[in-house]
Amino acid sequence: MPLWKHALLTLLASACVWAHADTITGKVVGVADGDTITVLDDAKRQHKIRLSGIDAPEKSQAFGQQSKESLSDLVFAKTVVVETDKIDRYGRRVGKIWIKGIDANLEQIKRGMAWHYKQYAREQSEEDQREYAEAEDEAREAKRGLWKDVEPVAPWEFRRRQ
Repeated sequence: MPLWKHALLTLLASACVWAHADTITGKVVGVADGDTITVLDDAKRQHKIRLSGIDAPEKSQAFGQQSKESLSDLVFAKTVVVETDKIDRYGRRVGKIWIKGIDANLEQIKRGMAWHYKQYAREQSEEDQREYAEAEDEAREAKRGLWKDVEPVAPWEFRRRQ
């Protein structure tokens, strides 16, 4: 393939992944797992949202169900505000979930129900990078949630092994 075609395809693929900054306000009508929710906005449109900056255990993984329940307790059937500026390769919006002034993404880490997803940390503000990393360290030291496990397996490692 000529270099210019490859460059054009790369540019188009990037444009498909990144969307304009957006704010979605709506009710959480579904919690798929510890880092994915469905929000119903006022226009009755559903938005699948992947929580940014975190990666929660897979459903079939240790603490997967507890992580889902934690997120559900935090946001299900409640009104949230989603700050989003990206669409992932699965068509989900990626964003930060706010509920009554609480960063739900960060809360999942604090509860020991998710890892700080450092692979995507560059997409976060410096403040969020610092807060999420510190929250993970604190949860690990306190042995909260998944950190109770002797050797917790990060979700990206679990997926790679499957």
